Amino acid sequence: MSEENSKAKKHVTWAEPPQMTLMETLYIPAIAAGIGTTVKRMFGKNETRQYPEVEPEIPPNYRGVHRLNRDDQGRVKCVACFLCQTVCPAKCITIEATATDKTDPNWADRDKYPATFEIDELRCIYCGMCEQACPVDAIELTSIYDLTGLSREEMIFDKEKLLEVFDETTQSGKDPVRTKRGTLGPASEILVDLPDESSSSDHPSS
Repeated sequence: MSEENSKAKKHVTWAEPPQMTLMETLYIPAIAAGIGTTVKRMFGKNETRQYPEVEPEIPPNYRGVHRLNRDDQGRVKCVACFLCQTVCPAKCITIEATATDKTDPNWADRDKYPATFEIDELRCIYCGMCEQACPVDAIELTSIYDLTGLSREEMIFDKEKLLEVFDETTQSGKDPVRTKRGTLGPASEILVDLPDESSSSDHPSS
């Protein structure tokens, strides 16, 4: 064991902290690099955008303000499954579910819907996990980026406000492009487009 330990010690390389020169201790190279960057920007191309007179071009897959989608009947599409609230890493989504009236023909296809649905836009990190977890594509992040408010209460979007965002983006033609992949969910179109394996010659006939 002593010979093995001695061989192992020979392969160990100890890292020594770098020794700073006199110029580095005076921060002269760092100051010179900073001045060089400033001079380069002074004589370079001006990249200043005159916002808000000139608005930026937002890509269609930008993750901005949330919206709650409506179904074909104009109802909120959310089924109150709590998946978005569960998966949210920032814990900014709060949902209260209520059971549907089975005697109402407008709600015969659903067991429950959100009585309240709130998103704290200040706490949200806009990761998009909520829209990926939603099984019915009820929640989406839009390309609206200019989100402002005078109080924290104004930045908490309730169900009515989220539905208003849906109406606004639909009328303006700024629908998100990430989750429009089928009526059943993000992967439903992929399943529909799969080739019919039953007609393949590799499968034995019944």
